[in-house]
Amino acid sequence: MSIIVVGSINMDVVARTATHPMAGQTVLGNQLRFIAGGKGSNQAIAAARAGGDVRLVGKLGQDAFGKTLEAFLHQEALNLDDLTFSPNAPTGTAIIVVDEHGENTIVVIPGANHDLHPAHLSHLPIHPGDFVLAQFEIPLETIHALFTLARSRGANTVLNTAPAMPCSRELLEQVDYWVLNEVELALYGGETVPPHDHDALTALALRTRVQHAQTMVVTLGAEGVLCVPAESEQAVFIPAHRVQAVDTTGAGDCFVGAFVTALRQAFPLESALRFANAAAALSVQTEGASLSMPTRQAIEAFLHG
Repeated sequence: MSIIVVGSINMDVVARTATHPMAGQTVLGNQLRFIAGGKGSNQAIAAARAGGDVRLVGKLGQDAFGKTLEAFLHQEALNLDDLTFSPNAPTGTAIIVVDEHGENTIVVIPGANHDLHPAHLSHLPIHPGDFVLAQFEIPLETIHALFTLARSRGANTVLNTAPAMPCSRELLEQVDYWVLNEVELALYGGETVPPHDHDALTALALRTRVQHAQTMVVTLGAEGVLCVPAESEQAVFIPAHRVQAVDTTGAGDCFVGAFVTALRQAFPLESALRFANAAAALSVQTEGASLSMPTRQAIEAFLHG
């Protein structure tokens, strides 16, 4: 396989409201939907729809959500040979509130995703030149073992450190492409708030990366993306496309999946960033995470339209 995504699979319980509730406040919603999600699933679907050859490795619970998600994933162009079921834990769930501006808040309950252990990885068919992608909704020890295995076999590693949490330097040293947003960059860089100008963001990215051969990709939401390539001290900035956002849920996952597909298909780095930016711009115009991931045809039409 060309792209191996090891990560979470969740059922997203999405409530739409006019405004987000403040602490202690109750607000009325106007819609409730159950949508396939989880960073692993989202990024795998985004990569596959963007034209990648993708294997998804993850765990579900033996419950109604698990059965529904399994059926949904089988409709996508994914290799699911390593989709397994936890004997005890429920399927991962995310509680998502989306306001009238398309902004969201999310609470994730990991469930079966935390049953994905290093022992499940040794048999994976990882080959030189493959891209191996993970996120922080599965145990950190599993990611460390995965990346150690991947690099020993000559594969490229991509880590999306979301949701942000403390991790070892040893894990980060196994990462070829580190993708994070500006808030996560501030956390890992030891700052209380993210810088707001590109020079300061670049300086923080340079201080934060753990090796010179690591590419830092900092997503900036509606502003675009800033990237410090491996072996470089200079940043590349790609502005975002101006679109009307309906729901930003999954936009970051869409960017990551499309970016990895472009890299695997030997796009130059800047072209891969532009491709992923376009995919993310399309995704925010559709409600839901996995449902909003655009096809390769749609991305190319958007870029050349």
